[in-house]
Amino acid sequence: MKSHYDFSKGKRGRVLPPESEPAGKTRITIRLDKDIVDRFFEIAEQSGGATGYQTLMNAALRDYLEGKSPRFEDTLRRIIREELKPSAA
Repeated sequence: MKSHYDFSKGKRGRVLPPESEPAGKTRITIRLDKDIVDRFFEIAEQSGGATGYQTLMNAALRDYLEGKSPRFEDTLRRIIREELKPSAA
């Protein structure tokens, strides 16, 4: 190991070029509850690594925005109907 190194020609900042963003994707920083992230990690691991947790989160958000996910109110009404059926008989 040298006792002195010459950094006079060194450049400050990023050494590697920035990674190109995939078309149609935007990088964001977001804070999520740990249990939510852990659950998506679990689902991703169960798929054998075929699908990453971020891809699963993106798909869940897309399904919700496109109306493919059931609304909470609809789900609650269905559960109440199912629970009331046995008592009505």
